Amino acid sequence: MSLPSHPSNRRRFLKTTSAAAALNLFFVPGLFAEELTKTPAQTEGPFYPDHLPLDTDNDLLIINDEINPGVGEITHLSGKVLDANGDPVRGAVIEIWQCDAHGAYLHTRSGNAEKRDSNFQGFGRFLTNRAGEYYFRTIKPVPYPGRTPHIHVAVKIKGREKFTTQLYIQGHPGNDGDGVLRGVRDLKDRAALMTEFQKIPDSKIGELAAKFNVVLGSTPAME
Repeated sequence: MSLPSHPSNRRRFLKTTSAAAALNLFFVPGLFAEELTKTPAQTEGPFYPDHLPLDTDNDLLIINDEINPGVGEITHLSGKVLDANGDPVRGAVIEIWQCDAHGAYLHTRSGNAEKRDSNFQGFGRFLTNRAGEYYFRTIKPVPYPGRTPHIHVAVKIKGREKFTTQLYIQGHPGNDGDGVLRGVRDLKDRAALMTEFQKIPDSKIGELAAKFNVVLGSTPAME
């Protein structure tokens, strides 16, 4: 199947076909039959964008209708936002942000800023659907000095405090030396922050898919 030639048409195509492939790969019957572990909260970190990109949608590889995509291993990140009972949370705003393939964030104080990939959005938002599902097209996270690869995640729900955490690559050799991750002492809780980045069958460009479910606890209401 060939991609549409016009950038905007191509982008709509990717959002529908790739999202469907990623969701079909992971949303299977019985997925949530096992006991749920609340996702541990983690620090927002110092590099939440201090100036938002021109585009804040869920495709971090293309800014608006630019032709050149961001550099990195294309990853379709999907999952669900669930409450403590395992019920889907509809209408939650989920945000992700991460460094680019060179280790630079969309932040004025980011290290390696002179090499920042101007074609990588670095930040995105998505509104969960009635099943609590979300989807992003991004890149597989990379390490930078002092940190193992990770993606920052925030969930915003009206009337509740913002929840922040980070997701990590399961089995990455840098995990054991990461101070932020090691701050999660319980191994079961730590496992809830891990996900596999799996090759998508039949992808001719080596795309990956990752699933990360955010299980919220009884977050207190905001004053």
